[in-house]
Amino acid sequence: MFINWAQQEINLKIVYYGPGMSGKTTNLEYIHSKLDPKLTGELVTLKTKEDRTIFFDFMQIEVGRIKGKKPKFNLYTVPGQVYYASSRKIILNGVDGIVFVADSQRDRMEGNIETLLDLENNLKESGFSLENFPWVIQYNKRDLPNAESIEILQKKLNLFNVPYFEAEAIRGIGVFDTLKAIINLVVQHVQTML
Repeated sequence: MFINWAQQEINLKIVYYGPGMSGKTTNLEYIHSKLDPKLTGELVTLKTKEDRTIFFDFMQIEVGRIKGKKPKFNLYTVPGQVYYASSRKIILNGVDGIVFVADSQRDRMEGNIETLLDLENNLKESGFSLENFPWVIQYNKRDLPNAESIEILQKKLNLFNVPYFEAEAIRGIGVFDTLKAIINLVVQHVQTML
């Protein structure tokens, strides 16, 4: 959280975190395409030759007010590939809320678990833990024939019983439900700190 007292703005950072190719960038692209352009900034995407996000996507959304101040939500994604571990740490710096985008495919469970442990370790380095941090889980790719059951995904990934959402980010299903939930959790958390 960063407060710009001169402009009476609160800048809040939400990071979409998950394994490579789980749908993090797809979420942000869908959100950006559907919101009123007056409410958002530019969507910035950095890609490699392999056409995968290597650093972040960034988009500002303005909504309502928090204790008289205008909140601006900055949305980022992290690169999911293991070899971008240091980039993920940098992007998590100053985070106020997290959307963990899990890939529902059965054969991606190990990657989901490894990435969730990586997230917890990175948060601990900043003095936080998933146990008491604003975050939600999005089970993406629910439309695929090899999608794992929600019961098993919940048992293996949702150890702290946080809100979760089923999604098909490519079609926008569950994308805004996920975003609204994390915004609400972040706002509640910030109000206790102000």
